[in-house]
Amino acid sequence: MRTESSDPAPAGPVTPKCANADLKAGYRATDSGAGSRFGEITLTNVSDQACALGGFGGLSYVGGNDGTQVGAPAAREGKWRTVIMKPGQVAVSEVSESTAENYPASDCRPTEVDGFRIYVPDSYDSQFVRHQTTGCADKNVSLLSHHAFH
Repeated sequence: MRTESSDPAPAGPVTPKCANADLKAGYRATDSGAGSRFGEITLTNVSDQACALGGFGGLSYVGGNDGTQVGAPAAREGKWRTVIMKPGQVAVSEVSESTAENYPASDCRPTEVDGFRIYVPDSYDSQFVRHQTTGCADKNVSLLSHHAFH
C-alpha cells in the first residue's frame, strides 16, 4: 500500500521584508533638460542581514520646514519585482521631475520645496531627503513620477 504525505516539502529560509529601519534613503541628480530633471532615489541596506524589497515606495515633495506635503505625490510607472538586498547593497528608483515653471502660476501655485518624503515599499514610516526646488501646491498638477526600486 502506498501512502502520500500531506506535509509540504521543507522550504528554504525566508528572507524578511526590508523595514524602514533597515534602509537609508538618498537622492542623486542624473540629468536635466527641456523643463525636466531626472535623478535616482536610492535605498541602501544598512542592516546586518539580507532583506526583500518589492513594490513601489511612496514619493512626494515636502516643504515649510515641517514636512508638509507640497502638491501631488509621485505617479508610479512600470512594473516591479522583488529584490533581495544584501547588507550594503543599494536599490534605485528613477525619478522624473517636471519644473513648476512649465505651468501657469495660477494653476501651479509655486511653492518652495525642502526635499522629498520617501516611503519604503510596504511601510508607513518615511524618510526625509533634502532636495530644494520649487513645486506646485495644487494637487491637480503632478510634477513627479518614479519607477519601482530595482
